Amino acid sequence: MRRRLRPTQAYLRRAVSTAHYAVFHALARTAADTLSGKKHGAAWHQVYRALEHGNATKACENKKAMQEFPLAIQEFADSFIALQSERHLADYALEERYYKHRALLLIASAESAINKLQSVDKQDRRDFVARALFRKRPARRPK
Repeated sequence: MRRRLRPTQAYLRRAVSTAHYAVFHALARTAADTLSGKKHGAAWHQVYRALEHGNATKACENKKAMQEFPLAIQEFADSFIALQSERHLADYALEERYYKHRALLLIASAESAINKLQSVDKQDRRDFVARALFRKRPARRPK
């Protein structure tokens, strides 16, 4: 009979980081799928690679803008922010201790967020990914 070993901190931290990146890549895939006509063509890859953490995070943190979207997208945005914060802790805060149950909860949160994003209609997904892809610029005043 084999004795079960506890996962190491390295494995737990990697799991937490991967949970965030699963959500990030789900958003990138959603952006490419909704904005590009040909799956996995050059334009699809360009849209997929265009997603940047900074723009996506700012869009998700903009509570006023998020209120325009269905609850599922608002919850996705909240999970995106929370999982990114956890990834930063896992990757950089070596004093932070992770436990298996916490890592499993974060993985479940990522799965739930991805399912929520995929559950909304295509137009809401398209509008949301446009916010996540492109930074908001101030309106220009006429001279």
